[in-house]
Amino acid sequence: TETAFEKGIKHFGFFLLKITVTLALIILVANLYFKRPLFDSVLFSLALAVGMAPELLPAIMTFAMAAGAKRMAKKKVIVKKLSSIFNFGEVNVLCTDKTGTITEGKVTVHDITDVYGVTNEQFKLYAFLNASMQNGFNNPIDVAITALNIPAKDYQKTDELPYDFIRKRLSIAVKHQLDHFFITKGAFANVLKVCSYFEAGNAGRQPINEELRKEIENDFITFSRQGYRVLGLASKDIEDGNIIRKDEAEMTFLGFILLEDPIKKSTVESIRRLEELQVNIKIITGDNRYAAVHAAQKIGINEPVLLTGEELRTLYPEALVVKVKATDVFAEIEPQQKELIIKSLQKSHFVVAYVGDGINDVAAINAADIGISTSNAVDIAKDAADFVLLEKDLSVLADGIYEGRKSFVNSMKYIFITTGATFGNMFSIAGASLFLPFLPMLPKQILLTNLITDLPFLTIASDHADEDQLIRPGKWDLKMIRHFMIVFGLHSSVFDFITFYILYFYFGLSNSAFQTGWFVESSLSELMILFIIRTKKSFLNSRPGKLLLISATLSFCVTLYLPFSPFAGLLGLSVSDIQPVLVVLLILLVYTITADFLKIIFFRINDRIERQDSRHK
Repeated sequence: TETAFEKGIKHFGFFLLKITVTLALIILVANLYFKRPLFDSVLFSLALAVGMAPELLPAIMTFAMAAGAKRMAKKKVIVKKLSSIFNFGEVNVLCTDKTGTITEGKVTVHDITDVYGVTNEQFKLYAFLNASMQNGFNNPIDVAITALNIPAKDYQKTDELPYDFIRKRLSIAVKHQLDHFFITKGAFANVLKVCSYFEAGNAGRQPINEELRKEIENDFITFSRQGYRVLGLASKDIEDGNIIRKDEAEMTFLGFILLEDPIKKSTVESIRRLEELQVNIKIITGDNRYAAVHAAQKIGINEPVLLTGEELRTLYPEALVVKVKATDVFAEIEPQQKELIIKSLQKSHFVVAYVGDGINDVAAINAADIGISTSNAVDIAKDAADFVLLEKDLSVLADGIYEGRKSFVNSMKYIFITTGATFGNMFSIAGASLFLPFLPMLPKQILLTNLITDLPFLTIASDHADEDQLIRPGKWDLKMIRHFMIVFGLHSSVFDFITFYILYFYFGLSNSAFQTGWFVESSLSELMILFIIRTKKSFLNSRPGKLLLISATLSFCVTLYLPFSPFAGLLGLSVSDIQPVLVVLLILLVYTITADFLKIIFFRINDRIERQDSRHK
């Protein structure tokens, strides 16, 4: 599927193609109407079309993406799909699970207690047997329980009911001497639901009445609010070693498995960085609502808005689109609901990144604008992802988003220059050709201008980006680009026609002398506009990249040298008097000052309009 940036580039290409073809055809017809030579007219129109075409765009996009991928690799983010780098810069919502991203991901057993909160060694053994004997997929919870390493020589596994996302339970049938029984652990509510009895201390098995059931549920809430992940543990005697799902009924509730996974020390700082980048964090987890809210509060979300999987099922799609915008924590979420949350956020006009590492995350990774996995994820999750993190840490994501925005900003600089200065210059040449008795610039001079001014553009991927352009998500806005093209194209054309007037009417230049003056003005104005448009601030207050400065200076010197060089005659350039050159340089100075001033006003007005639009949404 196409990324948002790829769609934007395609629309921009069609937009520019329509303008270029229309302008070239009008100029061709007009020149033929004025009985200009057919070959020269066709060649001139083609040169205009080439001059308007952003032929360096693919190369600049590739350089920007490659440079971004290299910077991301240093930040421990591996880029699988280069074009997704720009989308990374547009992200304004990051959806993440809790375990391993917000927390350390190192689950340990805090305690295993009976219904009264008393540690029970027998129940620890049962939990160990269940975890160590299961043959399902490897997971942190079973690894943590198995790490208790309790001796269990006389116990043999006879059967298994694997964990699934509907039952949310794992049952292991065990034989001990002549006894057969099975042990079940899993989500607390799903285990308690199949229990009719409880066991604690030496009292043996007793029925669970409603009062005790409520007390057990309240203990679960208390443990969860303390930050523990709480599982239920149960058992049941059987006649032989085989079990089926129907056997998971009338069981004996043994107690609570309390797991802890501390919040990473870096998480709070990472959240702060993401907030500075105007990226909202939304936690999507299968954990219970109390533990999820506790984690959210720990990382600085003071009053998290909660939506559970059960509540989500009752919402109409239209209502969910509204609800997800204000929700901070999605808890008790089933795997298929993750994709639904992602798509609802996208319908709310968010650009969504999703971090996942399991099989149940694949659909959400595919649905997200940016799918992110980790180096220790299952293969299918890594295959689906656009980026793979070498460290499952939010700080790494903040670095990736920052670098994505830098690539986006640098690439957009070329877009603005192409639509502003280049369009203005080509429009001016086209207009002048209708009124002057000679071509204002030879086709080879147009192509030479293109070649000289394109050199610095190749280094724009390594340019510095202003911090104020990186603190909010980048956005492809064709409407704004059109406005920019009109404003700066007209501004450029005004100074072009001033140059035409002075060269032709004041100095009386024509043919080669006139074309030389216009060649110098056109080339240098495009080089100057590069430094003006590369920043939203005054160009004197923003430091350009070293390579950009060197290449632009080289192009500037080459432009001034060519009219006096041995190649001048071959290129149709000539200088009879230095005075027109000095006047052209003076015009360029005024052009630079006014363009810088106009740019600041344009972006201030555009930013104000964007803020108003965002408030209305």
